Amino acid sequence: MSDKISLKGIWGFGYHGVFDHEAKNGQDFFVDLEISLDLSKPSRSDNLAETIDYGSLADLVVEEITGERVQLIERLAGRIADRIKSGHPEITAIAVTVHKPKAPVSAQTSDISVTITR
Repeated sequence: MSDKISLKGIWGFGYHGVFDHEAKNGQDFFVDLEISLDLSKPSRSDNLAETIDYGSLADLVVEEITGERVQLIERLAGRIADRIKSGHPEITAIAVTVHKPKAPVSAQTSDISVTITR
């Protein structure tokens, strides 16, 4: 099945990172979701109960960004993916990309991100 739900640029302010200043000062994080599932029923019925509520997905992501601190964005992406997948058995695949545009690296970058696929 090639049906997908995508959410891009879900924003939250979190305190994730390896360094003490990241835990103290925090920074912006952005998350993209790409979810594969069969959307044939809701495409015919026009019934929200037969699909995944995008608003609840976005709220879950913000909860994770603003919640318990992790050191690695790999861990943050994995937690988001696992939590969404466990709550929605109809999902056949999920890709979660966590963007950390202000990651403390010596080179100038426009973005650093990690994508986890389950």
